[in-house]
Formats: sequence, C-alpha cells, structure tokens
Amino acid sequence: MSLHPALRTFAVMSLALSLGACSTVKGWFEIDDDEDPTQPVELQDITPTVKIKRLWSEGVGDGQGEGLYHIRPALAGDRIYAASADGEVVALNSKTGKTLWDVELDTRLSGGVSVFEDSLFVGGSDGSVLRLSTADGSQLWKTKVTGEVLAPPQGDGRHVVAQTYDGKLFGLDFESGEKKWTYDSNVPVLTLRGTSTPILNGGRVYAAFANGRVLAFEADSGDIAWEVRVAISQGRSEIERIVDIDGTMELTGNELYAASYQGRIAAIEVGSGRKLWQQNVSSFSGVSTGFGNVYVADADGTLTAYLRGGQGVRWTQGDLGYRELSRPTPVNSYVAVADYEGVVHLISQVDGSFAGRVEVDSDGARADMVADGKVLYVYDNGGTLSAFEITPLDD
Repeated sequence: MSLHPALRTFAVMSLALSLGACSTVKGWFEIDDDEDPTQPVELQDITPTVKIKRLWSEGVGDGQGEGLYHIRPALAGDRIYAASADGEVVALNSKTGKTLWDVELDTRLSGGVSVFEDSLFVGGSDGSVLRLSTADGSQLWKTKVTGEVLAPPQGDGRHVVAQTYDGKLFGLDFESGEKKWTYDSNVPVLTLRGTSTPILNGGRVYAAFANGRVLAFEADSGDIAWEVRVAISQGRSEIERIVDIDGTMELTGNELYAASYQGRIAAIEVGSGRKLWQQNVSSFSGVSTGFGNVYVADADGTLTAYLRGGQGVRWTQGDLGYRELSRPTPVNSYVAVADYEGVVHLISQVDGSFAGRVEVDSDGARADMVADGKVLYVYDNGGTLSAFEITPLDD
C-alpha cells in the first residue's frame, strides 16, 4: 500500500493511538522517493483567466504552530477573526485588514475560530473550551473537557458543542459553560490527526467521528436522533481500516454532506438521516457546495464536482495529484484549493478548468479558507491572514 505525501505526514507525525495519546508512529512509511508513485506532481503553466489582487495581509502569532492544527478564521459582517496556536486572537476589519483588537490568551490553542452574534469560541490543546467577547476579546468563560479540541466549538445562543480528539462530543451551556451532556464514540486503534467540526443548527447537533459515522443529536439532551455510516473499515491492517471523517461537513438546506478517508462522500437528509446518495472517495479535508455542485478533494489530489442531486460527476480536475489539497472553497465563480506548498489554485466552478493561482506561504495553508462574494481569505500555516479579490480578467 503506497501513501501520498499528505498521508505520510499524517502517518509519521499524526496517527495516534485511540486513547488520544500523542504517540508517534515512526518508521512505517519510509519510502524511497525515487520509487514512490505518489510524489506530488509538478505544476504546469496555465493561462490565467482570473485577476487575483491582494487587498491586505496581517500576521497572527505563530499561525498553526507545530501541532498540525487547522485553526481557521471566522467571518462575521465586516469583521474577520483569527487565532494562533500560541494563543493570540485578533479581530480585523475584513475590508481593510485594520486591527480592531488583539489579545494574548494564557491557553495554547488547537481549534477555532467560530462566531455567534457577540461571542467567539476557540479550543485549547489542554482541553479547554473558551467563549470570548467579540467586542474586545475578553474571556467570558473557560471550561475543561477531556482532550484536545481540534475543531472550532460551536454556539447558538443556548448551547455550545465541542468535539475532542479522544472521540467525545460535549454539550455545554451557552451562558455558563457548564457541561450538560457527553457522547463517547468508539475510537479505532489508529486515527488521523484531527476531528470534523460539529454543526449546530435548528436545535440539533450533527457530528462526524473517526469510526466513519455521522450522528445527529438533540442539542438540549444529547439524545441521538439518527446515525449514518458513511464509511466501513476494510482491509487487514489498522492503517487500511482508517475511515476518519476529519474534514469539514457542509449543511445546505436540508442536506448534509460528509466525506471520509478511505470511504465515501455521502449526502444525508437531516430530518430522517436517510442517505440520499453516495460515491467512493478518500478525503481528509472536507466538502463544500456551490453552483449546484458538491466539491471534494481526494487524497490523491483529484478535485471532483458532484451534482448535488446525486446524478453523478459534473467534472474532475486531476492535474494536482498528491499535492495535499485543502478543503475546496467557492469564491465568485471559482473554487479555491490550497496545496502543501502554499499555492492557492482557482478553478472554474463550471467546468473544472484552471483560472489562476497565487502563492501565499511555502509552508502551506491547511486551514479552511473562507470567502465573501469575490473576496477570498487565506490563513496560512505561518500565521499570515490575507485577503484576495478574485475577478475575471475581462472585468
């Protein structure tokens, strides 16, 4: 079994024992690069059809730090919030990049950022869940859970939910941070370094786990409303049986989209948990929607647009083989993906053709990008948050 560079990175540095230990699996994947068919492809010249204008850039602490974190920014109105692994949290004007406030927390961060009205939520590597004020970054409460919080906690004004690396999901009180309920999943022997981000919507929580399952919970009680198996472990080795759902899920209307590693992408009807359609895929970065498509980047570097209605594939883009693509992010008429060298690629949502590219950080940009209209926000691994305006060349 050959592993592409992303999975070698995850395997050597990030595969951990199921009890949440930080043990490193070493020496398993020492592959001679000269004989490795999964080396990242070299980028070919393209003819740009899009204009990429950097509007502003701002540094935020040490960015993703050394923990292979995916600390994403959060956009709300004319503000964008970002956090770094060393505990810096900033609020910026999303149009100008001007700093509105900047705080240094006494907690190292591993998950964030999410925003609900006047509250920000971040998670700590020490198992902390923090609620901050959007007005000035002051701490409103801090609650300890059982493990690293590798995805942004989510709030809705009544509840806060946080998912931990040891396979647990916690329901907290929005005002006080008090623990209300806990769900403990069955964690496989080996897992990838990460967790999916729970979705809190309409009094329900949708969460995905390392065992390849997506569950819906009642936010008030933690009672399970339904459970769907997106992927089934197969193979004889524990590595072959990894089916984590680590990437970001997408809720569009009454449909939830989730993709697993070494498994499938599935569309789920959120009321009943009925599976609407599924396709084989292997992804660790997550899914997004736009132009009637569902976008997913495969672990082999193939970017695919599936028709939302389940009729199959609209297009595929296979010229980014094994370049460790981030979650696809729709912006304007394009979809953006960042690779392991920090190159952001703009691809047409219509036919999958290349429209342009820009390099943001040679160390990569693995956190989810966010977009608003024709502006794409990229928070790279080194800690620079940048805003790019994306427009057709003929505008």
